[in-house]
Amino acid sequence: MLHEWTIESHSVADTHKLARHLLKQFPARTVLALHGDLGSGKTCFVQGLAAALGVDRPVTSPTFTLIHEYRGSRDLVHVDLYRIGNSNDAVMLGLEEYFDSDGITAVEWAERAADVFPPETIHLHFRTLDTPQARQITVRSSLPLHG
Repeated sequence: MLHEWTIESHSVADTHKLARHLLKQFPARTVLALHGDLGSGKTCFVQGLAAALGVDRPVTSPTFTLIHEYRGSRDLVHVDLYRIGNSNDAVMLGLEEYFDSDGITAVEWAERAADVFPPETIHLHFRTLDTPQARQITVRSSLPLHG
């Protein structure tokens, strides 16, 4: 069964609050597929996760390095697939190995390797709204996450 709900975020603080709220519900091994245009809030969400996990260093999008790993109360792997061409490139990168490790793996531009993700992946879709800080975030999961 697929569970889906949508919220509106009106600030960075709102997006971070959603990340903290969801984090409490994630199993030990969680894969997040983050979808959305540039500037839609994907990295902001990961920054909220990192803060909630107690990561004590800046969290930036790994657009050029592709993967950043952070240590907190749980491990956090932040992947950016913007620069890859297809699923084969993601496999060559070793993306699937991260899916098998405990912790949270958050993948921006997940649609570029859609067929690589495990079935239990939680999908978050980010969309900008009319005001500069406003975002619509839709969560789709086979887990019964609560908004």
